[in-house]
Amino acid sequence: MDKKELKVVALRNGTVIDHIPSDKLFKVVSILQLDKVPNQITIGNNLESKQLGTKGIVKISDLYLDQKSIDKIALLAPAANLNIIHDYMVKEKFPVRLPEEVTDIVRCSNPKCITNNQPVPTKFRILKKEPIQAQCCYCERVLKEEEIRFK
Repeated sequence: MDKKELKVVALRNGTVIDHIPSDKLFKVVSILQLDKVPNQITIGNNLESKQLGTKGIVKISDLYLDQKSIDKIALLAPAANLNIIHDYMVKEKFPVRLPEEVTDIVRCSNPKCITNNQPVPTKFRILKKEPIQAQCCYCERVLKEEEIRFK
């Protein structure tokens, strides 16, 4: 191994989240609550990327993300890719996809919205993907990307 190179232990089983914009990496870690997960996690930030200039990457051992978690990543980092690893091999590799609707992920910023006053799950339609805009299905408030807050 070249002295200028640092190797990270390969992932036997788990998930790799790749191509996260560097400025969004720790937000992704936060919304997925990875600080509360007992699994081994490797985080790399400001790594060279031909696509993004710099990127972040998260490797999570023995954990596979549910659709709700993938949707959260898509809202924050729509260019991210997921790699599903089994026995050190990439078994699946796919870009996250922003769904047409997200349920019980985003908070409505309208204090009068029913979702802020009753035990009703939030539901947002994605109006625009670049930059992201989401509309509450109950009160019709439109949130810009920078206004999106996760539950």
